[in-house]
Amino acid sequence: MTTQPYSTALVTGASSGIGAATVRRLRELGLEVHAVARNKERLDKLAAETGCIVHAASVADLDAMGAIFKEHEIDILINNAGQSRTGNITNTTEEDIDGLVDINLRAVLQLTRLALPGMIARDRGHIVNITSIAGHYAFAGGNTVYHATKAGVHSLSQQLRCDLFGKNIRVTEVSPARVQTEVFGRLIGNMEEAQRRFFDEYDSLLPEDLANSIAFAISAPQRMNVSFMEVLPTMQVVGGLNFAKKPAKS
Repeated sequence: MTTQPYSTALVTGASSGIGAATVRRLRELGLEVHAVARNKERLDKLAAETGCIVHAASVADLDAMGAIFKEHEIDILINNAGQSRTGNITNTTEEDIDGLVDINLRAVLQLTRLALPGMIARDRGHIVNITSIAGHYAFAGGNTVYHATKAGVHSLSQQLRCDLFGKNIRVTEVSPARVQTEVFGRLIGNMEEAQRRFFDEYDSLLPEDLANSIAFAISAPQRMNVSFMEVLPTMQVVGGLNFAKKPAKS
């Protein structure tokens, strides 16, 4: 596998899960990797392990993000950072909506805006957006705002291919189903309970599965753009049909 002509990558949400696994995989490919997350302690451990360059900051901090793109030629942008919540639009809060939109959608738009001028000037680059099957399918129990933000990034990924027509800049959307990460523990406030409820009896995807998917896309020949990858556990399907009964007559 080769990542030519790329030499430098930036991965957001890099302190755990898919982000940390992606940092490890890209370092194995010989890339200089800039790892962005808020948890400096975890980033420092990842740097000691992999040799990545750490940036302890929120993706919502545009001054910090802008400085990275001013100081470094970033060939590959991995928009991985994200948040989720429990509940749906009928019982969400103003803060939940703002938080999800800020991290899951607005930051992706802003980082893409910051990355593209340099990529266009160098006529090389690759943007990888990590979305979710929640952006393509409706299902009971999903957080409505989360679904909406991931659908927004899906639309962005499609539109970017139009905006970049004729340029050597590729766009890949990777849309996973259930991945065994700490996100589920944060959602219910107990990782042990999340492990029991979501993973012990299921053969879920692992973060390295997604890291390998990303590596495949960026290592493909330049003539080839892996534009969309839906990655599901073998034993998980999407879709379904629910039909509510008529209310009983009084």
